[in-house]
Amino acid sequence: MNSSPPSNDKRQTTNDVIQIEAGLEDLHSVVEAMVDRIPAEAVISLRGDLAAGKTTLVQAIARRLGVEGGVSSPTFSLQHRYGERLYHYDLYRKSFDEVAQLGLLESFEEPGWHLVEWADDALKAFCKTAGYPLWQVTILPHEERRIYRIESLDA
Repeated sequence: MNSSPPSNDKRQTTNDVIQIEAGLEDLHSVVEAMVDRIPAEAVISLRGDLAAGKTTLVQAIARRLGVEGGVSSPTFSLQHRYGERLYHYDLYRKSFDEVAQLGLLESFEEPGWHLVEWADDALKAFCKTAGYPLWQVTILPHEERRIYRIESLDA
């Protein structure tokens, strides 16, 4: 029996992309779609404007994974680890070279999901070359809700 509350999300799916229109009350359906599609070991670029809801999505993922305690944006520390398999990076205004020099790329070797806010094209290219499964969740405002576009970037 499904214990999740009924969902008001609006979903569109193609072979490569799932797009969900959801409000905060439906965020669990976005997380479930991610859990269903994205492998347990992946780098996931979270793409959206400032205040689009990237950290809110990370909070929902952490709840789904049973992480206890607060989840906040790692704006100044650049990386937070939640539990054993969830990593959250905020790379706003950080170049690929800066990220590499700080040693953050080695963290991608750890098992789990690596959720990266503000991943630039060079970081995405590195992930592809290094063989990390690479996904992207794009968050777009839509009236009082958001559109979440979940897609593999491995193609």
